[in-house]
Amino acid sequence: MPVISLIALSGIALAGCAGTEAEGAESGGVTIVASTSVYADLASAVVGDAVEVTAIIDSATQDPHEYEASARDQLAVDEADLVILNGGGYDHFMEDAVAAAGVAHVVTAVEYNHDYPGAEGEEHSEDERAEDEEHAEDEEHGEHEHHHIEGFNEHVWYDPHTIVHVVEAIAEQVGELVPDEVEAFEANAAGLIAQIEGLETSLDEIAAAHEGETVFFTEPVGGYLAAAAGLDDITTEGFAEAVEEGQDVAPATLLAATESISGGEVDVIVANTQTGGPETQAVLDAAEAAGVPIVEYGETLPDGETYVTWMQANIDALADALA
Repeated sequence: MPVISLIALSGIALAGCAGTEAEGAESGGVTIVASTSVYADLASAVVGDAVEVTAIIDSATQDPHEYEASARDQLAVDEADLVILNGGGYDHFMEDAVAAAGVAHVVTAVEYNHDYPGAEGEEHSEDERAEDEEHAEDEEHGEHEHHHIEGFNEHVWYDPHTIVHVVEAIAEQVGELVPDEVEAFEANAAGLIAQIEGLETSLDEIAAAHEGETVFFTEPVGGYLAAAAGLDDITTEGFAEAVEEGQDVAPATLLAATESISGGEVDVIVANTQTGGPETQAVLDAAEAAGVPIVEYGETLPDGETYVTWMQANIDALADALA
């Protein structure tokens, strides 16, 4: 059976991931540098043409997990007035660059997610959070270090509720840098937030029709969307974690995964288009043989899409699969 595409055909162009020198000059040379095109698109939607926005990773073929910053990237961060990153070990290259540059204005997306250790409402102490982060940075997985916090899904841009707060933070930070444009930034942010809240409405509609149905993840990307859609994660313990960390999946774990799929326990598979291997392929093969629909999600913004059109396409693909 065919894989359900995550990318809707859309004529809407990406909202200016990179500004021009002239645009930057309008705000006295203020610049925003984001780790990926996802966050650059959000920033561009807030600032319009008033501020120059660039992304370090602006290609859908690049994997932020394994990206190594160049001297040119470090210079861009050094000269930035505002830096936006995912954090949580996902874009560790940007965390390192920010630490080296000492940037005053930084928006770190994971800090606005309610599951993040140390976030508002969490019962983690600062010492516990520091210990988790240190442990994550010291771990080596496979051929490269994967700097993530154990038990935390760092793919927070798949959580629209988190992104609402990120947009608010971007508007607040850039407003401090360009006070003459505060009203415009706030108005743009309000319009963007309204669109993001529309994504949450779409997820609520899926939950109303499919709450309690089951999902299996080949890797944790898309977990927040599925949870908001009311789906129960029944991924075999240890499978997605091993794939994400670049480790081999234990044979017993793989067998349990394929048996759960072929046995009719799984309603939909969510696969990451930018990670994989023989174990992932075995799961996808089992899904196709059992007639279980597969939805593919990526980690970076597809060409020609905005954050909102991309997420809406992802949500629509999930709804279609469950239908």
